[in-house]
Amino acid sequence: MASTTSSMKLLFLLLSSFAIVRMALSGDPDILTDFLVPPDQNNVDGNFFTYTGMRIIANEDFPTNFTVLKASMVEFPALNGQSVSYAVLEYPTGSVNPPHTHPRSAELLFLVDGNLEVGFVDTTNKLFTQSLQAGDMFIFPKGLVHYQYNADPKNPAIAISAFGSANAGTVSAPKTLFATNIDDTILAKSFRTDVATIQALKSGLASK
Repeated sequence: MASTTSSMKLLFLLLSSFAIVRMALSGDPDILTDFLVPPDQNNVDGNFFTYTGMRIIANEDFPTNFTVLKASMVEFPALNGQSVSYAVLEYPTGSVNPPHTHPRSAELLFLVDGNLEVGFVDTTNKLFTQSLQAGDMFIFPKGLVHYQYNADPKNPAIAISAFGSANAGTVSAPKTLFATNIDDTILAKSFRTDVATIQALKSGLASK
């Protein structure tokens, strides 16, 4: 009986380990069809596989604030199940894409025009930075806090980011900490400051 119990425990551990490895290696779940169609859509043609939301880049002036144009499964339903998405990032002079993470994918950034200061922090709190020029690429590993900054006082910058998920997700560090309902006292103790400073930070975010 003891031998049977030990064998069952070993089998359970092996199966659990296999499942954990599969979860660690996989991104979006594999699909069993060529593509996924929303339940409310019956007739599919080439239009379903076409996204025109980026045409705004060619038709409008450069934005005055940092702007992200996304093509994820939310905006482009044909991406569902395809484990890929894109974003176009526009940086006016002096603008920043604040520290944030993508919980479901790494980000591969290609700088199309301009210059950017970029960086990410790993799980040992080591900061990796780089100065990018047009034509450069930079990888932000999955789930790590990262940022981009256009320090050029004269020229804007534009970049394209690719993700290995149809829905990479974005968690903004400033908004998550100071634009939610986390108690001011908890934040003050965590940052070793006072409640007035936390409230000032929250007020600054709320006004934008």
